[in-house]
Amino acid sequence: MEIERVQLQSHGDHGGMLIALEQNRNVPFEIRRVYYIFATEHDVHRGKHAHRHLHQLAVAVRGSVTFLVDDGSGAAEVVLDDPSQGLLLGRMVWRELYNFSDDCVLMVLADHLYDPADYITDYDEFLREAKGLVFPAELVACQSA
Repeated sequence: MEIERVQLQSHGDHGGMLIALEQNRNVPFEIRRVYYIFATEHDVHRGKHAHRHLHQLAVAVRGSVTFLVDDGSGAAEVVLDDPSQGLLLGRMVWRELYNFSDDCVLMVLADHLYDPADYITDYDEFLREAKGLVFPAELVACQSA
């Protein structure tokens, strides 16, 4: 599975801590987009998609969140609850986010700008693409009729 927990280097002392995120250094891609998620209710599930091409680094800069990740051959849970650790998510990894703590702020760095065409939001379609079994939409429609 194209995911990896990444330990980020912390710098600091009694006055506080700092972590620098630098493209092509501790972020292994060119950073094209940064966004963050916050004020998410504990029982909400977010994500529920995969990306065909996008690579991301997710960091819970505050609080915690659970990721369910799946590359089509099996799922795993990863808890992010330490701002000095990130989760690298490669292409074709289904992700669902849940168990947000009340104070969770999840920052995500991406190697592409937002592109709706890069999203796969149907899990069955994701499984077909992940296994290389991509069918034309009209054939899928015929099979389900």
